[in-house]
Amino acid sequence: MNPEREQLQNVDLLICGNKIEQIGKNISAPAIDVIDCSTKLVLPGLVNSHHHLFQTLTRNIPRVQNAKLFNWLVNLYHIWKNLDEEAIFYATQIGCGELLKTGCTTTTDHHYLYPKHLQTDIPAIQFEAAGRLGMRFCPTRGSMSMSHKDGGLPPDSVVQDDEQILKHSEAVIQRFHDPSPLSMRQVHLGPCAPFNVTLELMRETAQLARQYRVRLHTHLAETKDEDEYCLEKYNKKPLQLMEELNWLGDDVWFAHGIHFTDQELHLLKQTRTGIAHCPASNMRLGSGIARIPEMLAMGIPVGLAVDGSASNDASDMVGEMRTALLLHRVNSGADAISAAQVLEMATLGSARLLGRNDIGSIEPGKAADLAIFELNKLEYTGALSDPLAAIIFSGINHQAFMTIVNGKIVVRDGQLTTADEAEIIRKGNAISTKLLSH
Repeated sequence: MNPEREQLQNVDLLICGNKIEQIGKNISAPAIDVIDCSTKLVLPGLVNSHHHLFQTLTRNIPRVQNAKLFNWLVNLYHIWKNLDEEAIFYATQIGCGELLKTGCTTTTDHHYLYPKHLQTDIPAIQFEAAGRLGMRFCPTRGSMSMSHKDGGLPPDSVVQDDEQILKHSEAVIQRFHDPSPLSMRQVHLGPCAPFNVTLELMRETAQLARQYRVRLHTHLAETKDEDEYCLEKYNKKPLQLMEELNWLGDDVWFAHGIHFTDQELHLLKQTRTGIAHCPASNMRLGSGIARIPEMLAMGIPVGLAVDGSASNDASDMVGEMRTALLLHRVNSGADAISAAQVLEMATLGSARLLGRNDIGSIEPGKAADLAIFELNKLEYTGALSDPLAAIIFSGINHQAFMTIVNGKIVVRDGQLTTADEAEIIRKGNAISTKLLSH
């Protein structure tokens, strides 16, 4: 994913500290550790542009397996309202661990649920959990301020008032946001959606984000129900509402963006507003198919995302690339989108949405974030005429052989090096069982 989009073979790559130092043939350096990649594919670390990590504990629940978004949410809110500190910590580790194991080195998160009984700093818990695994973590401080009694969807026990949200959002930025190059921690702001926050909160969040030069994120145009809600309540479609609230620009990215008209696509293009494409979630909930090939052709910024693990139900970035490739071919033809375009969405595309120009490509000076896949395997046999496309078109296992983040090996031989996977599995299943018993 360098500027020329070259595919290099039989070259060396030298990492010094947390940066890619040099790329070329027969590089020598004193006291180096050598990783033999002669049978492997080395990609830029993948970048996930939308997630709800807390949902990893509530996957595959029978009563919402066939529900559309609004009913799905209403049912799950009554489970999620019982989240505690331990649940948030292990849910974050489960999701981040899955991402790392599928070659994803940077993720955002959209945690919008703040149960009233939980008197703790949720972002601090998440940064600790992700940091222990070695993940580059750039979450949004999410929020909901309209409960069911206010015309929203969530119960009153998981929402906060506008003043609380804005005060804590500012504190989280001040404490955790590091805008420096190669930063491992950044913060952005993410009111959940037009159907569960006030318009005043949307306006003031935009002002706060721009004051601190952080980015803005929310769900938009995911379902027809959302269109109907906004038309009935505000007499405007969702994107028109966002324009009125000053929620368009190159510092804004929306999750989903399925139900846009031609005119709305042109507005996104003109304002350079981005879209996090979540194909598996959109298919799982029957929400629709985003017009991604058209967006790419128009130059609208598009990244790839796994979305929350209760609507996907996995944190598999390679799987998400394959899903995107196949979905848009079904909808728009075999030449609608290529493997190279899908990879670009999952690397430079998502990095752009997060405002990062130091990740997403393999170039000297960029972050040493790499995803390494073993191709000398049965499932890739016969597919090596195009090694780059092989992991998207072929394969039965999306796990990386090795994942390197910020110059450190965090996955080796397909296993996390920074945590006890067995302990995460044991704790995660126990906490999930407890949540579902309420």
